[in-house]
Amino acid sequence: MIRAKPRLGRRVLAALALVAAVPTAASDDFDMRSADAVNEGALRFLEAPPANAVHHHENRVRVTAESLRSGWVELEQCHSHMDAVPRSQITFREGYVRGLAIDTFSGIGRAWVEGASVQLENVAPGARLCLSARTRALRNTGNGYYSLSHGPYMRKFLDGYYPMHVTLDVTYPAAQLRLLDVSPERQPGFAHDEAPGRVKLDTHFEGELRLVFQFEHR
Repeated sequence: MIRAKPRLGRRVLAALALVAAVPTAASDDFDMRSADAVNEGALRFLEAPPANAVHHHENRVRVTAESLRSGWVELEQCHSHMDAVPRSQITFREGYVRGLAIDTFSGIGRAWVEGASVQLENVAPGARLCLSARTRALRNTGNGYYSLSHGPYMRKFLDGYYPMHVTLDVTYPAAQLRLLDVSPERQPGFAHDEAPGRVKLDTHFEGELRLVFQFEHR
């Protein structure tokens, strides 16, 4: 998750990272001009992207034959068009991440790995950061079925949700797994393309987004 200590009371802005809880960020750098249009709850997919760039959360997940035994998958993750905050962190659940490393960053004064987190200082508007790790994200649900779950993703301020852009590219061993289902289902504003061994997802939304991929062992 991405977390920052707010400098003004309890105002909170959030944008979720993979296999993480809700992150928070300082509110005093957030654009309050859009507050009247905030989504106050339910997930809503946006058929057209917002006029201005919003926090983009990119994920590449590689499921391997070894993942079927261990549950560990390979992750490459990038955050771009980040909101400006003086101090924040991207955190993962303890025990569910290995080999966490920062690959590149720009528009950030300082970035370093600390335990199961990436610590950030002086994040400028539009900053970008990419990291890599192994995460325990694949679950054997029994009888030859597997589940890959992500989220919830969100960008939250006070009691409302602001637009967020999420892309996800999942590759898996087509000789061993068959994709059965992607949830939520395909709809305007939520696109996913499927091919043997790969599924790609692209969405703009407001609210909380939870993704579930169901597989069957061949």
